[in-house]
Amino acid sequence: MTLADPEADGSLAAASVEELFERSGALLDGHFVLKSGRHAGRYLEKFLVLQHPAIGVELCRRLAEVLLPYRPTLLIGPTTGGVLLSFETARQLGGSVRAAFAEPMEHGRRALRRGWPVADAERVVVVDDILTTGASLTETLDAVRAAGVEPLAAAVIVDRSVAPVDLGVPLHAIGRFEIPSWEAAACELCAAGVPIRKPGSSS
Repeated sequence: MTLADPEADGSLAAASVEELFERSGALLDGHFVLKSGRHAGRYLEKFLVLQHPAIGVELCRRLAEVLLPYRPTLLIGPTTGGVLLSFETARQLGGSVRAAFAEPMEHGRRALRRGWPVADAERVVVVDDILTTGASLTETLDAVRAAGVEPLAAAVIVDRSVAPVDLGVPLHAIGRFEIPSWEAAACELCAAGVPIRKPGSSS
């Protein structure tokens, strides 16, 4: 067995984010119930992308590129996908940049719980995988503020929001997908009798 060289496939750097999702089988077609309760004909399964280290490294390289001007000292992502992204993006930024994650608490809150020090002069940015409503990013940004620091920016792999999301900080997306969705009562796929799936479940 030989270790894979993440730089061996130069086509990764030239591929769009959508192509990277397609290459890893993470851009699914069908009939899906989203976390919001809305229905859609396509779904982005982030963990099918992040299971491929070379693709994950390339995506984090792009996140690091857009966040570099903020000169961050600490990257924070929400569990679970944001954990992988924060650590690899911090590694890509190099130097003494650290990584941490915000964990769910009660009542839609998140917190930094592992005793990670957050200095007053810390330059904190937040990373996440898919932006739909902005809920997990908002909770993570609030966790940073609760630790006593105002975050500088946020970055995501894909922005698939259907309306502008105001996070109170600059938002960067390295990819954007337009995926129509419907309220359940008005779902075109339900009307056509297309079998439904709930991502993350065994159904």
